Amino acid sequence: MFLILLILVQGISLDVYDTPNDDGSSITLSWSSDTLISSYQILRSIFPEHDFKEIARVESGKTTYVDTAVKAGTKYYYRIKGAGLDTVFFSNTAGPVRPIAQIFNLGRLNIAVCMIILFAVILFYISRARKGEKLYIRKIPALTAVEEAIGRATEMGKPVLFVPGIMDIDNPQTIAAMSILARVAEKTAEYGTPLYVPTSKAMAMSMAQQVVKESATKVGRPDWFNADNIRYLTDDQFGYVSAVDGMMVREKPATNLYLGCFYAESLILAETGHYTGAIQIAGTAMPDQLPFFVAACDYTLLGEELYAASAYLSQEPIQIGSLKGQDFGKLIFILVIVIGVITRLLGNQYFYNLFKTTR
Repeated sequence: MFLILLILVQGISLDVYDTPNDDGSSITLSWSSDTLISSYQILRSIFPEHDFKEIARVESGKTTYVDTAVKAGTKYYYRIKGAGLDTVFFSNTAGPVRPIAQIFNLGRLNIAVCMIILFAVILFYISRARKGEKLYIRKIPALTAVEEAIGRATEMGKPVLFVPGIMDIDNPQTIAAMSILARVAEKTAEYGTPLYVPTSKAMAMSMAQQVVKESATKVGRPDWFNADNIRYLTDDQFGYVSAVDGMMVREKPATNLYLGCFYAESLILAETGHYTGAIQIAGTAMPDQLPFFVAACDYTLLGEELYAASAYLSQEPIQIGSLKGQDFGKLIFILVIVIGVITRLLGNQYFYNLFKTTR
């Protein structure tokens, strides 16, 4: 009788361990059985000998289970109760095991390698740019036309309108727009051309005022700066658009710059500017709004060109090196993806042919 019970106990062999590459929120159970089991009951306790409670049921044929209802740092013990045809089997008591958050997810090691390569390439190009080496960046027609458009406004004696989108300064597109605004403010200050910057956020107004003031001081024209030309209108989306359109109709700026994050107001702004006869240069990373700007504006910055604009206009070594390094890094990522796809396809074909041959 004792021998029979021993065999039954050894019918299920259980192993438990902390799930690798996670945040300490799960424990993995793995077991094997040399008997016919119809279903498994997963039992768990914080004590090694008693108080085991069922936490899940697993169908026959499965040999793993991941327990996600655990607390990091707590020790757990596990057993498995298996139901046979006429007999109940119990596994060994496995544990203690304590879930712990791993510092590194080794399953994403490939991403870490790619990021290291990207940073290395960026630092390499920044170093080259700082040494005075001229790095090639393709010409962007919309940015090349900015100075020409400002010059046209100066010749006509009309102002320049700069619309930095409708989002606040925590939006990357707004930050990119402010970088471009700095360059536009330098040119308008040099030429003595009025610059209007209506904003829909109070913080964006403060940032725009500071940017324009610093640009005017940089070119030796602090007297040109007029804080009243950089104003807050309203947070309401279409109220803001109505106010800007009214400014276009009244002031009739010769150049309109729409750079930043835009939504449904993009076409309304561009149509009004086209009606007043202004040169219009737009740029946004919002894919849904790009067709409207392309149709109604003279030049359009497409997607990432908006983020590259500040480096393109300023020619600052760190920004130029970063831009060049990111472009080269993208090329590396594309090559890695292509090589991975080809390798996978060749591997599948190899195993298919091997299986076909063995048949």
